[in-house]
Amino acid sequence: MVRKKIGGKDKMERNWKKWTGRLALLGAVLFLAGGALLLAARRISGFSDWYSAHVYQALVASVGRIFGLFPFSAVEMFLYLSVILAVFWAVRHWRRPFFVIASVFCYCGALLFLYAVNCGINYYRKPFSTYLGLETGKAGRDDLYDLCAWLTDQVNEASKTRGETYEETVEKRGAVTMEALSETYPALSGFYPQPKPVAVSWILSVQQCSGIYSPFTIEANYNQDMTSYNIPHTICHELSHLRGFMREDEANFIGYLACLNSPFSDYNYSGYLCGWIYAGNALAKEDYEAYVSLYGRLEPEVRADLAENSAFWAKYEGKVAEAADKVNNTYLKANGQPEGTKTYGRAVDLMLADFLENRKDSSCNRDMKMVK
Repeated sequence: MVRKKIGGKDKMERNWKKWTGRLALLGAVLFLAGGALLLAARRISGFSDWYSAHVYQALVASVGRIFGLFPFSAVEMFLYLSVILAVFWAVRHWRRPFFVIASVFCYCGALLFLYAVNCGINYYRKPFSTYLGLETGKAGRDDLYDLCAWLTDQVNEASKTRGETYEETVEKRGAVTMEALSETYPALSGFYPQPKPVAVSWILSVQQCSGIYSPFTIEANYNQDMTSYNIPHTICHELSHLRGFMREDEANFIGYLACLNSPFSDYNYSGYLCGWIYAGNALAKEDYEAYVSLYGRLEPEVRADLAENSAFWAKYEGKVAEAADKVNNTYLKANGQPEGTKTYGRAVDLMLADFLENRKDSSCNRDMKMVK
Protein backbone atom coordinates (compact mmCIF):
# COMPACT_ATOMS: atom_id res chain seq x y z
CA MET A 1 0.00 0.00 0.00
CA VAL A 2 2.82 2.36 0.83
CA ARG A 3 4.44 1.70 -2.53
CA LYS A 4 1.21 2.40 -4.36
CA LYS A 5 0.80 5.66 -2.51
CA ILE A 6 4.32 6.76 -3.37
CA GLY A 7 3.90 5.64 -6.95
CA GLY A 8 0.63 7.57 -7.23
CA LYS A 9 2.28 10.69 -5.91
CA ASP A 10 5.15 10.34 -8.36
CA LYS A 11 2.68 9.91 -11.21
CA MET A 12 0.80 13.03 -10.14
CA GLU A 13 4.03 15.02 -10.03
CA ARG A 14 4.94 13.80 -13.49
CA ASN A 15 1.52 14.94 -14.73
CA TRP A 16 2.06 18.39 -13.26
CA LYS A 17 5.46 18.61 -14.94
CA LYS A 18 3.90 17.48 -18.20
CA TRP A 19 1.21 20.16 -18.02
CA THR A 20 3.84 22.75 -17.10
CA GLY A 21 5.80 21.85 -20.22
CA ARG A 22 2.69 21.90 -22.41
CA LEU A 23 1.66 25.31 -21.18
CA ALA A 24 5.17 26.67 -21.69
CA LEU A 25 5.26 25.21 -25.22
CA LEU A 26 1.83 26.59 -26.10
CA GLY A 27 2.84 30.00 -24.76
CA ALA A 28 6.00 29.97 -26.89
CA VAL A 29 4.01 29.02 -30.01
CA LEU A 30 1.52 31.84 -29.39
CA PHE A 31 4.31 34.37 -28.80
CA LEU A 32 6.12 33.27 -31.95
CA ALA A 33 2.93 33.28 -34.05
CA GLY A 34 1.90 36.74 -32.83
CA GLY A 35 5.40 38.11 -33.32
CA ALA A 36 5.66 36.61 -36.81
CA LEU A 37 2.36 38.19 -37.87
CA LEU A 38 3.44 41.60 -36.59
CA LEU A 39 6.79 41.26 -38.31
CA ALA A 40 5.07 40.28 -41.55
CA ALA A 41 2.82 43.35 -41.29
CA ARG A 42 5.90 45.57 -40.93
CA ARG A 43 8.05 43.96 -43.59
CA ILE A 44 5.78 42.48 -46.29
CA SER A 45 4.26 45.12 -48.53
CA GLY A 46 0.51 44.77 -48.95
CA PHE A 47 0.12 42.04 -46.30
CA SER A 48 -1.64 44.24 -43.74
CA ASP A 49 -3.98 45.69 -46.39
CA TRP A 50 -4.98 42.22 -47.58
CA TYR A 51 -5.32 40.96 -44.01
CA SER A 52 -7.44 43.90 -42.86
CA ALA A 53 -9.77 43.69 -45.86
CA HIS A 54 -10.31 39.93 -45.70
CA VAL A 55 -9.28 38.14 -42.52
CA TYR A 56 -9.90 40.93 -40.01
CA GLN A 57 -13.30 41.85 -41.45
CA ALA A 58 -14.33 38.18 -41.19
CA LEU A 59 -13.28 38.25 -37.53
CA VAL A 60 -15.35 41.39 -36.92
CA ALA A 61 -18.36 39.78 -38.60
CA SER A 62 -18.02 36.62 -36.49
CA VAL A 63 -16.24 37.25 -33.18
CA GLY A 64 -17.39 40.88 -33.06
CA ARG A 65 -20.96 39.83 -33.77
CA ILE A 66 -20.92 37.26 -30.95
CA PHE A 67 -19.57 39.66 -28.33
CA GLY A 68 -21.85 42.36 -29.71
CA LEU A 69 -24.80 40.34 -28.42
CA PHE A 70 -23.76 41.03 -24.83
CA PRO A 71 -25.50 44.14 -23.44
CA PHE A 72 -22.39 44.96 -21.40
CA SER A 73 -18.70 45.36 -22.15
CA ALA A 74 -17.42 41.79 -22.34
CA VAL A 75 -13.79 42.89 -22.12
CA GLU A 76 -14.52 44.80 -18.91
CA MET A 77 -16.03 41.69 -17.32
CA PHE A 78 -13.11 39.67 -18.70
CA LEU A 79 -10.69 42.05 -16.97
CA TYR A 80 -12.35 41.67 -13.58
CA LEU A 81 -12.61 37.88 -13.92
CA SER A 82 -8.96 37.66 -14.99
CA VAL A 83 -7.83 39.39 -11.81
CA ILE A 84 -9.97 37.11 -9.63
CA LEU A 85 -8.89 33.94 -11.45
CA ALA A 86 -5.22 34.99 -11.38
CA VAL A 87 -5.32 35.35 -7.59
CA PHE A 88 -7.21 32.07 -7.22
CA TRP A 89 -4.80 30.25 -9.53
CA ALA A 90 -1.72 31.57 -7.75
CA VAL A 91 -3.09 30.70 -4.29
CA ARG A 92 -4.23 27.23 -5.31
CA HIS A 93 -0.96 26.31 -7.00
CA TRP A 94 1.52 28.24 -4.90
CA ARG A 95 3.41 25.00 -4.20
CA ARG A 96 4.03 24.65 -7.95
CA PRO A 97 5.70 27.96 -8.92
CA PHE A 98 6.89 26.68 -12.31
CA PHE A 99 3.35 25.65 -13.21
CA VAL A 100 2.08 29.13 -12.25
CA ILE A 101 4.85 30.81 -14.27
CA ALA A 102 4.07 28.59 -17.28
CA SER A 103 0.37 29.45 -16.94
CA VAL A 104 1.11 33.19 -16.88
CA PHE A 105 3.48 32.81 -19.85
CA CYS A 106 0.82 30.97 -21.87
CA TYR A 107 -1.83 33.54 -20.92
CA CYS A 108 0.41 36.42 -22.04
CA GLY A 109 1.16 34.59 -25.27
CA ALA A 110 -2.57 34.26 -25.95
CA LEU A 111 -3.07 37.98 -25.33
CA LEU A 112 -0.23 38.88 -27.71
CA PHE A 113 -1.62 36.61 -30.41
CA LEU A 114 -5.14 38.06 -30.05
CA TYR A 115 -3.69 41.58 -30.11
CA ALA A 116 -1.78 40.80 -33.31
CA VAL A 117 -4.69 39.25 -35.23
CA ASN A 118 -7.35 41.71 -34.03
CA CYS A 119 -5.39 44.95 -33.89
CA GLY A 120 -1.62 45.04 -34.35
CA ILE A 121 -1.49 44.05 -38.02
CA ASN A 122 -3.94 46.84 -38.89
CA TYR A 123 -1.50 49.53 -37.77
CA TYR A 124 0.48 48.94 -40.95
CA ARG A 125 -2.35 49.05 -43.48
CA LYS A 126 -2.84 51.80 -46.03
CA PRO A 127 -4.11 54.92 -44.20
CA PHE A 128 -7.71 56.07 -44.59
CA SER A 129 -6.49 59.38 -46.04
CA THR A 130 -5.44 57.56 -49.21
CA TYR A 131 -9.10 56.80 -49.92
CA LEU A 132 -10.05 60.47 -49.72
CA GLY A 133 -7.96 62.08 -52.42
CA LEU A 134 -7.09 64.91 -50.04
CA GLU A 135 -3.77 66.75 -49.93
CA THR A 136 -2.60 67.86 -46.52
CA GLY A 137 -0.04 70.56 -45.83
CA LYS A 138 -1.44 73.19 -48.20
CA ALA A 139 -3.52 75.14 -45.65
CA GLY A 140 -2.26 78.38 -44.14
CA ARG A 141 -3.13 80.28 -40.99
CA ASP A 142 -6.03 82.11 -42.65
CA ASP A 143 -7.47 78.75 -43.72
CA LEU A 144 -7.26 77.51 -40.15
CA TYR A 145 -9.15 80.57 -38.97
CA ASP A 146 -11.79 80.07 -41.67
CA LEU A 147 -12.24 76.47 -40.60
CA CYS A 148 -12.69 77.51 -36.98
CA ALA A 149 -15.11 80.28 -37.94
CA TRP A 150 -17.14 77.85 -40.06
CA LEU A 151 -17.20 75.32 -37.20
CA THR A 152 -18.31 78.08 -34.81
CA ASP A 153 -21.34 78.82 -36.99
CA GLN A 154 -22.11 75.13 -37.47
CA VAL A 155 -21.89 74.19 -33.81
CA ASN A 156 -24.09 77.15 -32.84
CA GLU A 157 -26.70 76.02 -35.36
CA ALA A 158 -26.45 72.37 -34.30
CA SER A 159 -26.92 73.31 -30.63
CA LYS A 160 -30.50 74.37 -31.42
CA THR A 161 -31.59 70.84 -32.35
CA ARG A 162 -29.29 68.64 -30.27
CA GLY A 163 -32.11 67.90 -27.80
CA GLU A 164 -34.16 65.89 -30.30
CA THR A 165 -35.17 62.42 -29.08
CA TYR A 166 -34.94 59.20 -31.07
CA GLU A 167 -36.19 55.67 -30.72
CA GLU A 168 -32.72 54.28 -31.29
CA THR A 169 -30.20 54.19 -28.44
CA VAL A 170 -27.06 56.29 -28.72
CA GLU A 171 -25.12 53.08 -29.45
CA LYS A 172 -27.46 52.05 -32.26
CA ARG A 173 -27.33 55.57 -33.67
CA GLY A 174 -23.55 55.21 -33.78
CA ALA A 175 -23.73 52.07 -35.91
CA VAL A 176 -26.29 53.71 -38.23
CA THR A 177 -24.10 56.80 -38.51
CA MET A 178 -21.04 54.76 -39.51
CA GLU A 179 -23.09 52.75 -42.00
CA ALA A 180 -24.30 56.00 -43.55
CA LEU A 181 -20.71 57.23 -43.99
CA SER A 182 -19.73 53.92 -45.59
CA GLU A 183 -22.05 54.74 -48.50
CA THR A 184 -19.61 57.52 -49.39
CA TYR A 185 -16.46 55.66 -48.36
CA PRO A 186 -16.77 51.89 -49.11
CA ALA A 187 -13.59 51.24 -47.09
CA LEU A 188 -15.79 51.76 -44.02
CA SER A 189 -18.37 49.18 -45.13
CA GLY A 190 -19.03 46.10 -43.01
CA PHE A 191 -20.73 44.88 -39.88
CA TYR A 192 -20.70 47.22 -36.88
CA PRO A 193 -21.19 45.56 -33.47
CA GLN A 194 -22.98 47.57 -30.83
CA PRO A 195 -20.57 49.87 -28.94
CA LYS A 196 -20.63 49.44 -25.14
CA PRO A 197 -20.40 51.84 -22.21
CA VAL A 198 -17.84 50.82 -19.60
CA ALA A 199 -19.80 50.11 -16.40
CA VAL A 200 -17.04 51.38 -14.11
CA SER A 201 -16.01 54.28 -16.34
CA TRP A 202 -13.88 55.69 -13.54
CA ILE A 203 -11.21 53.31 -14.84
CA LEU A 204 -11.11 55.29 -18.08
CA SER A 205 -11.60 58.68 -16.46
CA VAL A 206 -8.48 58.42 -14.27
CA GLN A 207 -6.55 57.67 -17.46
CA GLN A 208 -8.08 60.74 -19.15
CA CYS A 209 -9.53 58.32 -21.69
CA SER A 210 -12.85 58.79 -23.51
CA GLY A 211 -12.99 55.37 -25.15
CA ILE A 212 -11.07 52.23 -25.96
CA TYR A 213 -11.07 49.50 -28.59
CA SER A 214 -10.70 45.96 -27.25
CA PRO A 215 -8.68 43.69 -29.54
CA PHE A 216 -9.50 40.69 -27.33
CA THR A 217 -13.26 40.84 -27.87
CA ILE A 218 -13.41 43.16 -30.93
CA GLU A 219 -15.53 45.71 -29.05
CA ALA A 220 -15.83 49.49 -29.13
CA ASN A 221 -16.10 50.83 -25.56
CA TYR A 222 -16.74 54.34 -24.34
CA ASN A 223 -16.62 56.33 -21.10
CA GLN A 224 -20.22 56.94 -20.10
CA ASP A 225 -19.33 59.38 -17.31
CA MET A 226 -17.83 62.11 -19.48
CA THR A 227 -19.74 65.16 -20.75
CA SER A 228 -22.47 63.84 -23.06
CA TYR A 229 -21.43 65.70 -26.22
CA ASN A 230 -18.23 63.61 -26.31
CA ILE A 231 -20.04 60.30 -26.54
CA PRO A 232 -21.24 60.27 -30.20
CA HIS A 233 -17.85 61.29 -31.60
CA THR A 234 -16.07 58.80 -29.32
CA ILE A 235 -18.38 55.98 -30.45
CA CYS A 236 -17.63 56.70 -34.11
CA HIS A 237 -13.91 57.01 -33.35
CA GLU A 238 -13.82 53.59 -31.70
CA LEU A 239 -16.02 51.98 -34.37
CA SER A 240 -13.59 53.19 -37.04
CA HIS A 241 -11.01 50.86 -35.46
CA LEU A 242 -13.32 47.96 -36.31
CA ARG A 243 -12.78 48.79 -39.95
CA GLY A 244 -9.06 48.36 -39.42
CA PHE A 245 -8.10 52.04 -39.26
CA MET A 246 -5.95 52.28 -36.14
CA ARG A 247 -4.17 55.64 -36.53
CA GLU A 248 -5.61 57.98 -33.91
CA ASP A 249 -5.61 61.06 -36.12
CA GLU A 250 -7.57 59.19 -38.78
CA ALA A 251 -9.97 57.70 -36.22
CA ASN A 252 -10.65 61.22 -34.95
CA PHE A 253 -11.21 62.43 -38.51
CA ILE A 254 -13.47 59.48 -39.38
CA GLY A 255 -15.49 60.19 -36.23
CA TYR A 256 -15.71 63.84 -37.23
CA LEU A 257 -16.87 63.03 -40.78
CA ALA A 258 -19.36 60.45 -39.54
CA CYS A 259 -20.94 62.85 -37.06
CA LEU A 260 -21.15 65.70 -39.59
CA ASN A 261 -23.01 63.43 -42.02
CA SER A 262 -25.14 61.66 -39.41
CA PRO A 263 -28.94 61.74 -39.63
CA PHE A 264 -29.04 62.38 -35.86
CA SER A 265 -28.74 65.89 -34.43
CA ASP A 266 -26.83 64.90 -31.29
CA TYR A 267 -24.19 63.30 -33.50
CA ASN A 268 -24.02 66.45 -35.65
CA TYR A 269 -23.48 68.58 -32.56
CA SER A 270 -20.82 66.22 -31.21
CA GLY A 271 -18.90 66.24 -34.48
CA TYR A 272 -18.94 70.01 -34.89
CA LEU A 273 -18.00 70.69 -31.27
CA CYS A 274 -15.22 68.08 -31.11
CA GLY A 275 -13.95 69.42 -34.43
CA TRP A 276 -14.09 72.96 -33.02
CA ILE A 277 -11.98 71.87 -30.06
CA TYR A 278 -9.31 70.21 -32.21
CA ALA A 279 -9.11 73.08 -34.68
CA GLY A 280 -9.49 75.69 -31.93
CA ASN A 281 -6.53 74.27 -30.01
CA ALA A 282 -4.44 74.54 -33.16
CA LEU A 283 -5.62 78.13 -33.73
CA ALA A 284 -4.87 79.10 -30.12
CA LYS A 285 -1.22 78.14 -30.67
CA GLU A 286 -1.09 80.30 -33.83
CA ASP A 287 -3.15 83.31 -32.75
CA TYR A 288 -4.66 83.28 -29.28
CA GLU A 289 -6.60 86.53 -29.78
CA ALA A 290 -8.33 85.08 -32.84
CA TYR A 291 -9.22 81.99 -30.82
CA VAL A 292 -10.69 84.10 -28.01
CA SER A 293 -12.77 86.10 -30.49
CA LEU A 294 -14.30 82.91 -31.92
CA TYR A 295 -14.86 81.45 -28.47
CA GLY A 296 -16.85 84.57 -27.63
CA ARG A 297 -19.11 83.89 -30.62
CA LEU A 298 -20.18 80.49 -29.29
CA GLU A 299 -23.70 80.20 -27.91
CA PRO A 300 -23.90 80.21 -24.08
CA GLU A 301 -25.02 76.57 -23.93
CA VAL A 302 -22.03 75.56 -26.07
CA ARG A 303 -19.63 77.39 -23.76
CA ALA A 304 -21.37 75.72 -20.82
CA ASP A 305 -20.66 72.30 -22.34
CA LEU A 306 -17.01 73.20 -22.81
CA ALA A 307 -16.76 74.42 -19.21
CA GLU A 308 -18.43 71.23 -17.93
CA ASN A 309 -16.03 69.12 -19.98
CA SER A 310 -12.98 70.96 -18.63
CA ALA A 311 -14.23 70.60 -15.06
CA PHE A 312 -14.88 66.88 -15.54
CA TRP A 313 -11.38 66.02 -16.78
CA ALA A 314 -9.73 68.36 -14.27
CA LYS A 315 -11.02 66.10 -11.47
CA TYR A 316 -8.88 63.25 -12.75
CA GLU A 317 -5.61 65.05 -13.40
CA GLY A 318 -2.71 63.57 -11.48
CA LYS A 319 0.05 60.97 -11.53
CA VAL A 320 -2.20 58.16 -12.75
CA ALA A 321 -3.26 60.23 -15.76
CA GLU A 322 0.38 61.21 -16.44
CA ALA A 323 1.49 57.59 -16.26
CA ALA A 324 -1.35 56.47 -18.55
CA ASP A 325 -0.40 59.18 -21.05
CA LYS A 326 3.22 58.02 -21.08
CA VAL A 327 2.16 54.40 -21.61
CA ASN A 328 -0.18 55.41 -24.44
CA ASN A 329 2.53 57.59 -25.96
CA THR A 330 4.99 54.67 -25.94
CA TYR A 331 2.34 52.29 -27.32
CA LEU A 332 1.53 54.56 -30.26
CA LYS A 333 5.20 55.09 -31.10
CA ALA A 334 5.78 51.33 -31.02
CA ASN A 335 2.95 50.90 -33.52
CA GLY A 336 4.15 53.12 -36.31
CA GLN A 337 2.98 56.50 -35.00
CA PRO A 338 6.25 58.30 -34.22
CA GLU A 339 4.54 61.40 -32.83
CA GLY A 340 2.86 59.37 -30.10
CA THR A 341 -0.11 61.04 -28.41
CA LYS A 342 0.44 64.15 -30.56
CA THR A 343 -1.04 62.04 -33.37
CA TYR A 344 -4.54 62.69 -31.96
CA GLY A 345 -4.27 66.38 -32.82
CA ARG A 346 -3.10 65.74 -36.39
CA ALA A 347 -6.74 65.19 -37.33
CA VAL A 348 -6.73 68.96 -37.91
CA ASP A 349 -4.56 68.45 -41.02
CA LEU A 350 -7.23 66.20 -42.49
CA MET A 351 -10.02 68.52 -41.36
CA LEU A 352 -8.32 71.44 -43.12
CA ALA A 353 -7.80 69.45 -46.32
CA ASP A 354 -11.45 68.38 -46.27
CA PHE A 355 -12.56 71.94 -45.57
CA LEU A 356 -10.60 73.39 -48.47
CA GLU A 357 -11.77 70.69 -50.85
CA ASN A 358 -15.41 70.28 -49.86
CA ARG A 359 -16.70 72.94 -47.46
CA LYS A 360 -14.93 76.25 -47.97
CA ASP A 361 -17.71 77.66 -50.17
CA SER A 362 -20.13 77.37 -47.25
CA SER A 363 -17.73 78.84 -44.73
CA CYS A 364 -18.08 82.14 -42.98
CA ASN A 365 -17.47 85.39 -44.88
CA ARG A 366 -13.82 85.95 -45.67
CA ASP A 367 -14.23 89.53 -44.48
CA MET A 368 -14.03 88.10 -40.95
CA LYS A 369 -10.25 88.24 -40.95
CA MET A 370 -8.01 86.96 -38.23
CA VAL A 371 -7.01 89.32 -35.45
CA LYS A 372 -3.40 90.25 -36.13
